[in-house]
Amino acid sequence: MPTIPQRRSLPDVLSRLDRLTNWERKPRGEMRVGLEPMLDLMQRLGNPHQSFRAIHVAGTKGKGSVCALAAAALLRAGWRVGRYASPHVDRVNERISVMGQEVEDDRLAEALEKVLDSYEAAKREATPGEDATWFDVITAAAFVVFKDAGLDWAVVEVGLGGRLDSSNVVFGEVAIVTNIELEHTEILGSTREAIAGEKVGILKPGATLATTLLATDAAGRVLQQRADELGCRVLRTDIADDATIADKNAALVGLVLDHLGQQGECVREGTETGAPIGAWLLDQSVRDNARLPGRMERFAFTLPSVSNTARRVVPMVMDGAHVPFNIEAVLRDIARSSDFSGQCVAIVALASDKDAEGFLTVLSRSVAYVVFTEASGSGRSHPADELATLATSMGIACEAEPDPRKALDRAAMKISEDDGWILVTGSLYLVGALRGAVLEGAG
Repeated sequence: MPTIPQRRSLPDVLSRLDRLTNWERKPRGEMRVGLEPMLDLMQRLGNPHQSFRAIHVAGTKGKGSVCALAAAALLRAGWRVGRYASPHVDRVNERISVMGQEVEDDRLAEALEKVLDSYEAAKREATPGEDATWFDVITAAAFVVFKDAGLDWAVVEVGLGGRLDSSNVVFGEVAIVTNIELEHTEILGSTREAIAGEKVGILKPGATLATTLLATDAAGRVLQQRADELGCRVLRTDIADDATIADKNAALVGLVLDHLGQQGECVREGTETGAPIGAWLLDQSVRDNARLPGRMERFAFTLPSVSNTARRVVPMVMDGAHVPFNIEAVLRDIARSSDFSGQCVAIVALASDKDAEGFLTVLSRSVAYVVFTEASGSGRSHPADELATLATSMGIACEAEPDPRKALDRAAMKISEDDGWILVTGSLYLVGALRGAVLEGAG
């Protein structure tokens, strides 16, 4: 009898995947960008990216949360929905969700094997797919998962930029640009206008653009010009500049949902069957289902006992903000809450390509003490001692501890000396390195 090949476990398949170049772990100045490898893989796999309708999301901050909120709302409306995101915090399955749940190990392993086999075929035949990267393969695997699951919609988050991102093989009926600030300047450009040009590259003829940026804004003008060139309609939110991050995200997603409802999309099941889709779907249950790890995530953290005294519980926030614009918004929202009083001790890691001085300038306005550490998962972490040297020159009280777990211990010791709270920020990789330990110590 012929031998039936055994399916390989997800760890085995991920080991095979990890032999490819992973630009998420490389200095960004070395990145290769282009869609040809991805398009080759798609063709070899039967064009899975064309099997579902898509909402495509780019921007400096809020991409992941906007994607999660849009997917949760469409799911609430009775559609079969998937979501693709990056990076992950705890495990790679987080990047691909189907019907509100992380993809199962077996399903992910099977999809990755299909894509890796196509990659190997491209290598043998010397076609563009031979240059596929780790991110190309994981993105292609997401689309295979979505096709196999028979989804109606996928909400797809851009990894970097937009125009040349691996995800840009999809046609997003709605292209969302959440906002634009300086980031990845060595790849995307040194001005907001240049970055806007890259991000609006996800907009295609026949699609609709949704954004928070006004047409009078420098970056917003670039978005409008591109939309005009393509004959695309532009939707803009109308919400106060000082609104919370969550409210801005909800306003943007609500705008998109109202647009889809006006286009004839309706609720498919439940008591509202047949009603037009709209912002009304964003009730509290949908918002709760859209919460993501490491995005304004709150904990009650139990400090280690000192000298046989009773253990204290202090508030903690984990957020992967990594540019000045992001951390400013995070700190502004935290300041609105009465749950956070006293001094803040921050645990910070930053990638080497980030604006450390700008980030620390914003942080210094709200933080009493910083423990700098390194998020090794990124492979391009800024040395903790160099960050501490920079911070000291800026008058920030701080110390360096390269090991994230030891940095958490140092922050806990510091906060135990006074009332206050802890902020973990600067990198989602740092959040991933500490989240398990924080959950163990959560009250």
